[in-house]
Amino acid sequence: KETRAFHHRLCAVRVLDPACGSGNFLYVTLEHLKRLEGEVLQLIEGFGENMRLDLGGETVDPHQFLGIELNPRAATIAELVLWIGYLQWHHRNRGATEWPEPVLRAFKNIECRDAVLAYDGKGFAKDEHGKTRFVWNRKTMKTDLVTGREVPDDKAVIPLDTFVNPRAAAWPQADYIVGNPPFLGTARMREELGDGYTETLRAAYPAMPESADFVMFWWHKAAKEALAGRTRRFGFITTNSIRQTFNRRVVQAAMDEGLYLTFAIPDHPWIDATECAAVRIAMTVGASSKPALAGQLQRVVKETPHEETGENEVQLGLALGTVSADLTGGANVANTSELKANSGLANRGFCLFGAGFIIQPADAKVFGLGKIKGLEQHIREYRNGRDLTEKPRGVMVIDFFGLTAEEVRQRYPKTYEHVVSTVKPERDQNKRASRRENWWVFGEPNKEMRRMLAGLPRYIATVETAKHRFFQFLDAEVLPDNMLVVTALDDAFHLGVLSSRIHVVYALAAGGRLGMGNDPRYNKTRCFDPFPFPDCTEKQKEKIRKLAEELDAHRKRAQEKHRLGLTDIYNVLEKVRASEALTAKDKVVHDAALVSTLKQLHDDLDKAVADAYGWPWPLTDAEILEKVVALNAARAAEETKGHIRWLRPDYQQPLFAGEKQSSLGLEDSRKEKTRPKKPKATGKTPWPKSIADRAKAVEAALAAAPFQVNAAQLAKDFARAKEKDVQEILDTLVALGRAHQTDRRGFYVR
Repeated sequence: KETRAFHHRLCAVRVLDPACGSGNFLYVTLEHLKRLEGEVLQLIEGFGENMRLDLGGETVDPHQFLGIELNPRAATIAELVLWIGYLQWHHRNRGATEWPEPVLRAFKNIECRDAVLAYDGKGFAKDEHGKTRFVWNRKTMKTDLVTGREVPDDKAVIPLDTFVNPRAAAWPQADYIVGNPPFLGTARMREELGDGYTETLRAAYPAMPESADFVMFWWHKAAKEALAGRTRRFGFITTNSIRQTFNRRVVQAAMDEGLYLTFAIPDHPWIDATECAAVRIAMTVGASSKPALAGQLQRVVKETPHEETGENEVQLGLALGTVSADLTGGANVANTSELKANSGLANRGFCLFGAGFIIQPADAKVFGLGKIKGLEQHIREYRNGRDLTEKPRGVMVIDFFGLTAEEVRQRYPKTYEHVVSTVKPERDQNKRASRRENWWVFGEPNKEMRRMLAGLPRYIATVETAKHRFFQFLDAEVLPDNMLVVTALDDAFHLGVLSSRIHVVYALAAGGRLGMGNDPRYNKTRCFDPFPFPDCTEKQKEKIRKLAEELDAHRKRAQEKHRLGLTDIYNVLEKVRASEALTAKDKVVHDAALVSTLKQLHDDLDKAVADAYGWPWPLTDAEILEKVVALNAARAAEETKGHIRWLRPDYQQPLFAGEKQSSLGLEDSRKEKTRPKKPKATGKTPWPKSIADRAKAVEAALAAAPFQVNAAQLAKDFARAKEKDVQEILDTLVALGRAHQTDRRGFYVR
């Protein structure tokens, strides 16, 4: 009786693939359920009952397998694939029997539609004159006749899509959801899907972070289905970037509501069927009920290329326990809190949005560098990630931040001519108005980082995504690229702590990995902001300073004298640490860079930093993470009571200890040091008459707000203030770098 009941339930199970393509995942699922059904029927027949499986009785069949697919051809194939698989299975296992009519039935279980965005109609956006709006197709380039550079083709335009009544799409109820949604990163969404669709989709999902990848919209919807009790479990294959900050926030938000990860593989080789390219993927299974057994976390421990196919044969290791949002086990690194002590000290470098800004030193001389007074302030040395990991290119960059186009044209005419001919054509096609209108300056001027670095003789830099995690000092005259993470600290003590194994192990766990190279990613909000530095004696600091300075000088000497890249040097260092045999090329690098000396410097530094924390050494990676997570929690608790261990107090306290920074138009953000006054609890603050005073008032209210707020909430702090006026001021503050939008749409922090 129980076996029959189980068979009945099995025949009622519904499985949904909301990005089913031509039905591969559904076909495999059908095969597995039919095998399970065969085992059940054999068990029943073992009790003496004849449960002959034919097409006329209750059986697992294609109506249980639901799919959503945008491509009409693929959707039709998916439905046919399920029927072929079903009939083939029956023929293999039961032989030729009389097929009941009709052989194929129209279950309409494969829907041809968009899986994440629903709308009632589609058209083209109109301008204020009622004419169709066109935008660059984001693909077609042309050769500029003046410079010979490839620039966006201003004639290659397409209509801007608009949608009638757009909303989040609904999914049919299913017991299980599986799938392999599109691998499309946030940077490529506009290029592949169009500006209109991308903006409409994000507006339909206000809870989604602005920078979340396309695949995370499927993950978010499946999690909502599970949390609402409409789905028992869901499992997706996604890119391994699910562990990166903005994607991970989607996972963490669902876990905060009660979702559990019952199975995960954080990083695995894969072939992307769309581009036939090798990529790295992650696998996750989510459920709204806590697993009876511990969650399963499987990690790739070995990859061996197959001699014939070239694909990697993978060996997995299994760990049981709680699986965190960053797809790790053990210490919950994902739950560490950002520390005020580290506030405002780390940032990414400059996003140029114009390759023409980068020039050779010879070009700089032609433009007048060394002859025209003041030009040295606007043509500076430039470093990107490859300059740090390999051999520096020796390029320079044009930085006209703080000047108007007219001032540039009058003071530096040759440089202006270069920028107008090499940068402006590209920026004319940029969607953001501020970048089109301010084409002579970087697309992201990064005022916050300029403020951070002001007055420092040097700063610490690391490559955001790199095989090896190392830190080094750069001279303050060098401008960093956006692929560098900059830390505005010039004390070698901090360089030493960041270079230690304690920090590197934490950064590897917190930052995740990216790309086919599976390279570690240093995300400042997860790797630097929560990291607790040791509070130690001056003697201990001095020892770390000495070792860090020696480490930095040792590497730079090898780079300069032997033209070696740090990646090559650290590749050899890894082999030395693992006691692996060195090749002839490795030995050349080893002898030139004195790699054994480099190893000893790192070993001594690791021991000195551990002593500064008061921890024994050596420690395993798991022990390091446990101690760092515990110390982060202790420091966060201290900070709630007002005890903050500032890393750079003279700079940080005026900005982050509740003191007022400056008014809207101030040139120096550190001149005013009066604490912003909170509105009295007994009444509202009068709404100033002038725009400048209103901007000051809104900025002060935003600085005083304990949490992220929106325009409507700020407007309530003032008598007779309109939400629209407050919103305009907030937009202006964001443009000036004096306020920041959070991942929650329409909310801001100072």
